[in-house]
Amino acid sequence: MASITIKQVTDCLEQWAPRIFQEEYDNSGLITGHQHDTVTGILVTLDCTEAVVDEALAHSCNLIVAHHPILFKGIKRLTGQTYVERVLIKAIKNNIAIYAIHTNLDNILTGVNKRIADRIGLVNQQILAPKKNTLLKLVTFIPTEHAESVTDALHRAGAGQLGNYKNCSFRISGTGTYRPTENANPFQGTPGKLESADEVRVEVILPVSSKANVLAALRKTHPYEEIAFYLNELENENQEVGSGIIGDLPEPEAALAFLKRLKLVMKAGCIRYTQPVPEIRKVAICGGSGSFLLPVAIAKGAQAYISADFKYHEFFDSDQKIMIADIGHYESEQFTKDLLGEFLTENFPTFAIVFSKVVTNPISYL
Repeated sequence: MASITIKQVTDCLEQWAPRIFQEEYDNSGLITGHQHDTVTGILVTLDCTEAVVDEALAHSCNLIVAHHPILFKGIKRLTGQTYVERVLIKAIKNNIAIYAIHTNLDNILTGVNKRIADRIGLVNQQILAPKKNTLLKLVTFIPTEHAESVTDALHRAGAGQLGNYKNCSFRISGTGTYRPTENANPFQGTPGKLESADEVRVEVILPVSSKANVLAALRKTHPYEEIAFYLNELENENQEVGSGIIGDLPEPEAALAFLKRLKLVMKAGCIRYTQPVPEIRKVAICGGSGSFLLPVAIAKGAQAYISADFKYHEFFDSDQKIMIADIGHYESEQFTKDLLGEFLTENFPTFAIVFSKVVTNPISYL
């Protein structure tokens, strides 16, 4: 079996859920460990606790991939006084890398919320609150005879995808002019002489996460010594990046029947819910703490909103317009471990992935 490094694993994860999509408060990424170390085993978990580190040691895993970061903010000392410090000390002493993939995994269409939506059986799934400022427009000018090959390279690098449509671009033919200086090495023309060339203006949209790859492809394939291009940040909503998911039930369902089924499929110890609406057809979801999305769920016509960590007064905000179903933070995200394990198994099929058996939920129910 060919060896793999921690960096190869984390790069793969970040192609799926780029860290640039995480929220400002978050700390996704490699928290402990050396990225160039060879991986001996990978353990996936929702949270990284001392028991999880012990479990990794027992299975000879030197990489823990967790959903929640063990460290959210700066730390001034490591004395073992808190569980966070003890986890970090144990991991560092035993050369175990801890990698977190948190809100960046929450904020992609194929991430945490999709796993919940799939378990409930939602169809027509869409991002509930799409993010702005995650898209760029690239405009460049290419000699006509090279326009096709350069544009194809941009597409392969990640530009030109709009929803279910790939290889999208806008092109218009025109004339470019330039005067090469004495030190120039022009693709076409003579230094000191004003030149004109048949060129194609090509415009493509790309996610900010693909910026480096797209610009590298442009520089590699464009024939000009000096490439004319510019990038604009767009305010357009990115329909594949954002918070929560909204979708439809295949058939309308009575509210109480829906809640009972929800409790079963999500393995919830209990559900805190507001006054049921007569019938559930459209459902909004946000794994983890999601009260901030309640107004969006109402505005988009959902009859039920599944999330966690609602405070007492926040339940009043449903205002009889929607049924809140608070299933618990751990319960809403517990299947993220399966999501991570399946992704890593698919991308590293010769590598055994260990699924943590430690129940990290700090809350018990009577």
